[in-house]
Amino acid sequence: MLKDLAEVVRYRELLLNLVVRDLKVRYKSSVLGFFWSLTNPLLQVATITIVFKFIMKVTIPNYSAYVLCAFLPWTFFQMSVLDSATSVLFHSHMVKKTYFPREILPASIVLSNLVHFILALGVFFIYLKLYLRTDILITWLLLPVVVFIQLLLNTGVAFFVSCLNVFYNDIKYVATVVLSLLFYLTPIIYLAEQIVYSGRVPAAYKPLVVGIYNVNPLSFLVTAYRKLLLPGYNAAGIHDIPLNYWYLALAGLTSLLIFIAGYAFFNSKKWYFAERV
Repeated sequence: MLKDLAEVVRYRELLLNLVVRDLKVRYKSSVLGFFWSLTNPLLQVATITIVFKFIMKVTIPNYSAYVLCAFLPWTFFQMSVLDSATSVLFHSHMVKKTYFPREILPASIVLSNLVHFILALGVFFIYLKLYLRTDILITWLLLPVVVFIQLLLNTGVAFFVSCLNVFYNDIKYVATVVLSLLFYLTPIIYLAEQIVYSGRVPAAYKPLVVGIYNVNPLSFLVTAYRKLLLPGYNAAGIHDIPLNYWYLALAGLTSLLIFIAGYAFFNSKKWYFAERV
C-alpha cells in the first residue's frame, strides 16, 4: 500500500490537473460559478427551517445555523460519492491507453469537492460573523482535524463505489438510494441530543443507543462540526451535550480503516478496468 501511495505522489501533477479540470468544467460559462454549489443546500436549509421552525415549532435558537452547519459536510460526502461513481468510466479513454495510478481518478473527484466544501465553509463563517454575530471560538482550531477525518472517509467510500461501478453499472443507482436513506439516519435536520432526550428510549438504554448511533462515523462527524463551529444551546427539553473526544477518535479510526479497506479493494481490481470500460 505504501508503494502505491508513493506512486500517487509521483503522479501528483496529474492529480492536480484533474482537480483543476473538474473545477473549470463544472462552472464553464456559468455567471455565478461556485455559488451555484451553494444554491441547493441553501434552498433546502431555508425550506427545512421554515417547516421545522414555524410549522413544527422547533424551539432551538438559530435553528437554520445548525441545519446549515450539518448540511455542508453532508453535501461534501454526498457529492464525493455520487461524482466518483462514474469517475473511472468517464475517463475510460485514459484507462485504456495510458499508464497512471487509477486511484487518482476518484481521488481527484473527492479533492475537487473538498475545494467546494472549504469555500462553502468560508461563506458559512461570514454568515456566523455578520448575521449571527458569533464570537470566534477556540474550538475552531480543531476544524482541520475533522475535515481531514471526513476526507479519509469520503475517499475510502469513493474507492469502493468507483471500483464497483466499473463491474456493476447499477452501483451508482444503489448509492443514490442508500444516500437518501442515510440522510435521515444522520443528524442533519435534527440534533443528536434529540435522540438522547427522546422519551421513547428508556433511560437505562440511552447510553447504548447513543453509542451505537455514533458508530456511524458520518453521524458523529456532522455532530462534531456543530460542536466545534457553533456555540452551545439550551432549548425546551433539549440540552447541549459537549463534544465527546473519544467518539471523535473512534470516528477518526473508523474513517482510516474505511480508507485503507477501500484503497486495498480498489488496487486489487484496478488492473481489470481496461477490460471492462
